[in-house]
Amino acid sequence: MSKDAEDAKIRVDPAADSADDGSTEAGGSAQDGVKNMEATTVAWNKNVLIIAYVLIWLTYCVEGMLANTTGALTPYVTSAFAQHSLTPTVGILSSVIGGVTNLTLAKILDVFGRPQGYLFCIVLATVGLIMMAACNNVEAYAAAQVLQTVGNNGIQYSLSVFVADTSTLQNRGLMQAIVSTPNLFTGFLAGPIASGFVKGPGWRWAFGMFTIMIPVITLPLYGLLVNNFLKAKRLGLVTKSDSNRTPLQSFLHYCCEFDAIGLILLSAGVALFLLPFNLYTLQARGWTSPLVLSMLIIGFFLIVGFVIWEKFCAPVTFIPYSLLLDRTVFGACILSATLFISYSIWSAFFQSYLQVVKGLSIDNSTFVMQTYSVVSVVFGVAAGALIHKTGRFKPATMFVGVPLSAFGLGLMMHFRDADGNIGYTVMCLIFIGIAAGTIIVCDEIAMLAAGAHQYVAVCLAVLGMFGNVGGAIGFTVASAIWQNTLPNKLMEYLPEEDQPNLLLIYADINTQLSYPIGSPTRQAIQHAYSDAYLRLLATGTAVWALGFVGVLMWRNINVIGIKQAKGHVW
Repeated sequence: MSKDAEDAKIRVDPAADSADDGSTEAGGSAQDGVKNMEATTVAWNKNVLIIAYVLIWLTYCVEGMLANTTGALTPYVTSAFAQHSLTPTVGILSSVIGGVTNLTLAKILDVFGRPQGYLFCIVLATVGLIMMAACNNVEAYAAAQVLQTVGNNGIQYSLSVFVADTSTLQNRGLMQAIVSTPNLFTGFLAGPIASGFVKGPGWRWAFGMFTIMIPVITLPLYGLLVNNFLKAKRLGLVTKSDSNRTPLQSFLHYCCEFDAIGLILLSAGVALFLLPFNLYTLQARGWTSPLVLSMLIIGFFLIVGFVIWEKFCAPVTFIPYSLLLDRTVFGACILSATLFISYSIWSAFFQSYLQVVKGLSIDNSTFVMQTYSVVSVVFGVAAGALIHKTGRFKPATMFVGVPLSAFGLGLMMHFRDADGNIGYTVMCLIFIGIAAGTIIVCDEIAMLAAGAHQYVAVCLAVLGMFGNVGGAIGFTVASAIWQNTLPNKLMEYLPEEDQPNLLLIYADINTQLSYPIGSPTRQAIQHAYSDAYLRLLATGTAVWALGFVGVLMWRNINVIGIKQAKGHVW
């Protein structure tokens, strides 16, 4: 093995890769779910592998349409309950819990198996969508979105683990980018879908449609995995393990293995700590409100309690310290958090900004936003191909990814006003998309290059947790800036006769759009939006200094020659 590859091995379990020796018996020290997946990849053939990737590609099609349609509909859902300013707030709790629960899902995938964890996520996503279609207030919608986000994030996370299970590290970035190519067109479908339902039967029916589509598209892959696992059992590739535990002992055992106490402490602590940053404006006393202060204090102490529990009490640690202490892993986590912080800050009100300030329709605003997605997908494939060819991922991130992110956002500050040509906004999104596609692929490979196959699920879950918490921080910052800036600017710019309608204008995007472009009131709203958005862009640009530090921490690893997966893989 090369020196780079040897340096990349994290010291969690020196024998962890002993199973990757090309033998047909799934053995080693890995947990049952990992060994069962290795046995499955040995048992199947290339034709089955191709079918599996076609099913993954179709699943990403539906997931992409769902995510983009939900983003386009959320301002109208919150406006339906006269809470448009809470547009980012409904995503905070789901973002935090979605990232944290992927760590538990990693344990499910490793202990019980890939198919079982995947099916669990399908059920959660379907139930969440049913609840979103039936909600009667913004609080119920936020709670339903938590369930739906956890489920659909889990589906995509499970697919990422599957790609890692079935590809070499050299090809992993390219294969992940290829199965993500539905983002080239799903975003363009979201605008017409959202517009059609808003103007037609209503946004509830949009979620009802996805309630049917998600299980129909995702379940065939579950059946394929189960069928080939049973084939591996028939071939004698699966090691049988007998347990004499009682049901109660099994329950306690798996609570220990999943670190249930750590999960509760961390998810509750982070959620309670972040929510006051959005909800303080709803309290009469603001930051001095007893509710806000108690949430902050309890959240902080729960996070401290999580750290103490993990360090001194947890029989099985929630996050392996040896993973997080590796500088490449820690740098990858910092970069992931930075990417999502910046994106969540500048994109939180971007759809509303395009419609109110630039005068675009729902369809056209969605098309503009999809410039970012399309470009990021294309350059994600390019980054994967570059890693396949050179084996290196650090140079592209340092010299293309991070600099272009800051450059694109900086340019958008200049072209943000209502009189700025929309073409310049698209140009900025192209720069940001090039950077994002490069960073997403390279960051994942940096994380996976530092661990053995046994820890693939945990590595991806840890990276996802930092990304989701980063997204929650970004949404929190965006909401705080928006709620502090927009009302004051509206008060400053609105004509005297419209001052009594200030709260209605602030809370409802439909009211904002009802004023004709060119009218004094619409110009005042656009001016207020432009001032608020300047602060969002400036903050989103500044955080990239942290991302640059994260990349500097990486070792310049060559992934060619590092072997993790086994069996029939790409």
